[in-house]
Amino acid sequence: MFSRDAERSASRFKHGPKPVIGLIGAIGAGKSTAANCFAARGAHVIDADALGHEALRQPEIVAAIVKLWGEGIRKEDGSLDRRAIGRIVFADRAKRNALEATVFPYIKGRTHDEIARAQASPDATFVVLDAAVLLEAGWGELVDSLVYVDAPRETRLARLATRSGWNEAELTAREAAQLPAAEKKSRANAVVVNDAGPPELQEEVDRVLAVICGTRAVSS
Repeated sequence: MFSRDAERSASRFKHGPKPVIGLIGAIGAGKSTAANCFAARGAHVIDADALGHEALRQPEIVAAIVKLWGEGIRKEDGSLDRRAIGRIVFADRAKRNALEATVFPYIKGRTHDEIARAQASPDATFVVLDAAVLLEAGWGELVDSLVYVDAPRETRLARLATRSGWNEAELTAREAAQLPAAEKKSRANAVVVNDAGPPELQEEVDRVLAVICGTRAVSS
C-alpha cells in the first residue's frame, strides 16, 4: 500500500538521475528477500549490514572497540566477536550508543561511495539502501523515498527461530532497540507485506516501483 506522498511526483533526486530507495522493516519481515526483488528489477542494492561487518574489520575501529571493552572482545584469530558485541550492546543503551558512534560514520561514508558508484553505473536503474536502522541513525538524507517491509509477528518469529535460533524475548529486546514499528510505517512512503511467497512479494515490490519515482524525499 502507498501513502499519498508516494503518488506525488518529484522533479529531481538527491544524488543524481536515479532514485535512492531506503529499505527498512520489522525484524524478521524479510528485508533481504525484498532487496533481492528490487535487484531483480535493476537495483544496485547497498547492504548496510554488510558494510557494518566491513567496518568491524577496519584496524582503527577494531582498536577503538577493544579500547571500549578490552581484549576479551576478540576471537582467537584476532577478529572482533560480533555475537559478544551484540550481547553487550543490546543489554545497555549507553554501550550501544558507543558502538554506533564508532561504526556509523564509516558505514555512512561507504554508503555515499556506493550511491555515487551506482549513479555512474549503466547497469543500475535505481539504488536500494537496505538499512534496518536507517531512521535511528539519521540517514534519511541519503534516500529519496522509504519502503517498509512488514509481516505478522508470528511469521517473523518463526523465521527468526529457524534462521538465528531466537525466541520471543530476544526478538522483543531487539525491537526495543529500534524505533516503534508504527512510527517507522508512518514515515514510510510505501509498505510491502511479505506474508506469502516469493511471487507475491515480487508483485508487491513491482507495485512500489510503479510509483516510486514520484515519492517525496525523506527527512532525517
